[in-house]
Formats: sequence, C-alpha cells, structure tokens
Amino acid sequence: MKKIIAAAVVGWAVTSCTPRLTENQALVENMMKQHPHQFKRILKDRDTLQVQIIYTQINRDSLNRAHFKSFYFNVDSTNYFYPASTVKLPQVLLAFEKLNQLQIRGLNEFTPMFNDSVYAGQFSVKKDSTSENGLPSVAHYAKKILIVSDNDAFNRLYEFVGQKETNERLKAKGYNMRVLHRLERPLTPDQNRHTEAVRFVRHDSLIYSQPMLINPDSIKPTRKVFKGIGYEKDGKIIHRPFNFTYKNFYPLQEQQEILKAVLFPEMINPKKRFNLTESQHQFVMKYMSQLPRETKYPAYQNDKNYIDAYCKFLMHGDGHGKIPDHIRIFNKVGDAYGYLLDNAYIVDFKNNIEFMLSAVINTNTDGIYNDSTYEYKELGYPFMKNLGKMVYKYELKRKRKQTPDLSNFRLHYDH
Repeated sequence: MKKIIAAAVVGWAVTSCTPRLTENQALVENMMKQHPHQFKRILKDRDTLQVQIIYTQINRDSLNRAHFKSFYFNVDSTNYFYPASTVKLPQVLLAFEKLNQLQIRGLNEFTPMFNDSVYAGQFSVKKDSTSENGLPSVAHYAKKILIVSDNDAFNRLYEFVGQKETNERLKAKGYNMRVLHRLERPLTPDQNRHTEAVRFVRHDSLIYSQPMLINPDSIKPTRKVFKGIGYEKDGKIIHRPFNFTYKNFYPLQEQQEILKAVLFPEMINPKKRFNLTESQHQFVMKYMSQLPRETKYPAYQNDKNYIDAYCKFLMHGDGHGKIPDHIRIFNKVGDAYGYLLDNAYIVDFKNNIEFMLSAVINTNTDGIYNDSTYEYKELGYPFMKNLGKMVYKYELKRKRKQTPDLSNFRLHYDH
C-alpha cells in the first residue's frame, strides 16, 4: 500500500510539474518541451539545425469559412534554407495559369506538349511512356510533381513558364521568393536563363508554339549566402563554405501562404490567388493528396519504393505503414543538401479536425555540402514524424466552437 501511495504521489508530482499549454507564441516550443525524449536535441540545437516550424490552427465560423491562427518556432525569413522540391508547387500553379491566360482554342493542360533543345544544356522531349497515351503534357507533369515530386517534370514546367515570367508573376502576387534554376541539372546561370522551345500539338495540328524564352537580366539576390564549412566537388572536399547565393529561395511563411492560396483561395488576398479553372483547382488538390499506391499512370502502384510516406513526411517520416483512409495530407515536401521540408494541410474526416503545419530542418550536421552524407533517417524523418503526431494529438483535444464541414476535401482518387 505504501508503494502504491508513493507511486501515486510521484505521478501527481510529475503531472503537476508539466507546464500548462497556453496558446501564445511559445505554444510549439512548450509542446516540444513536454516530449523531451523526442525534441531535446531540436530545442537545444534549433539554430545549428536551422529548424523552423509554423503551426496554423483553422477555426470555422457559422458559414464554415476558415480563419487562421498561426504559432511560430524559430521562424526567420532572412535565415536562408534550401527549399529543394517545395518550389515545384508554385511552378505547377503558374503553368496552369499561363495556359489560361494564353486563351488559345484547343490549348489546355492535357494538350500534348513537346520540348525542343535549341541552346546549351537543353533536352528535347517527344514522348512520355508513363502517361496513358504515351505523350507528355502539362497535366501529366503536374501529376508526377504532386504525387512523387518528379524533378524532370518540374524542369519541363520551368521551360514552359520561363525564368523571367516565373519570378515576375510571383513578385506581382506579393510572394517573396525566387526560382532561378532547374533541379538535378548542374547548369550555369546563363543556361538557366534560357529555356527550351515548346510546342503544343494535337492530332498533328500545331496549337501553340513558344520559342526559347530568355531572361536578359540576371536575377540578383539581395545578399550573398554561404553555408557550412566545405563541399564536395569532383570527388574532392573543398574546405570553404558552400555558395547558395544563386540557389532558389522560398521562405517557410511563403510556402504556407501559397498552400492557403490553393486550399482556401476565398480566404486570402485576391492579389495572391492563382487564376485556375475549377477543374484545374480540383486537379491540384486531388493529386497533391493522392498516394502512389492509388496511381496507375504513372504506374507508381507497382513500385514498392513508393510507400505511402514517400512524400508525406509529417506524422509518418519514412515509415512503411499505410496512412489511414480517414486522413488526407495535402502537401509538398522537399529534401536536398540535407534540408528536409514539409508544407502540409492535414485533415482527419473521422474526427473532424484540420490544421496546417510547415517545417524545415537541416540534417547536414557535419557542415559538408553536396557529399550525400546527411542524417535524414537518423534525425530528419523522426523529427517530421514526431512533430506531426504531436500537433495532431493536440488538435484531437482542441475545442472548437464550430465543427468544420470538410466535404470539399473528400475527393475521388484514381485507385
């Protein structure tokens, strides 16, 4: 009996010492402090690991309109991180928008698109064996980007929109970001300013022809950015910081704002919206939440490497389990140079909860870039999994004045 009483007293003492969570700007940090076995290193080394987190609650009014309340951890838009594949989402949106603005009969996202090499570093494209009809198109590239984050697909949309137009249109919408280069292709700044000629052809009839686009002016970053203590080049370690000055730039705040523009366009500044048709909007929402095992074209469902968590880091890390059917994640991830990112809207239809969560961590703990020696598995994926689950559990208990109607996010998938 004495042991039972003692255990009860100890249990009460531990519980009473746990700080009560209050919804102020220390909320995310205080949540992590309640799980030291998972987040002790994150809290201690937040700056060296370049961790940034934005957790946004969504509260519905009586008309089911979404209202946002954000909480930040270590967020600083001037603290550069490499955005990796997260830049692909705005490129998809701009490609759809450009098609609509051209207003050419017979031209849409499904019209076969061919790329022609006319400058150094370019590649022609005449077919796509992964599509149902064997032909490339803006829609099929977008699908590959949204489901498995295909690099070549991003590059093709970069060719179509062009470097100059991409950056001018993002700036005009009020987004503080820049897209300067293709992905997984080491090209010079000059080569990245020149994009491939593009043709849209249907039934052997030319619908639209776009010559090579050239950005005559090099986009100059406002400051120089160097990271780490060295980098690998041609198999050798160069012992000086790696230059990110002319790499893509996409702060975490901007990432979540663009995700809002996709999912809740009616609740953001009209200037920041993307001009998509309703079918294009549904297309983007569908494929950013569709899983590889639900996808026949491309045949991701036949490739065991494409696990559910392949592009769903938050809540799942790199786990091989199935994501429950009542949970859908609308997101865009990225991983490169040791940076691991996820920008997500997570919805649980069974429990009627929804929230947004965006996070980045640098797993390049030795400070040597471009050597493919990063702690994704040891540090990055566990962080994303634990963070997502922590916030999800908090959301399960959070009281809401209005139960959300989430029917707009119940979509039909390919299976």
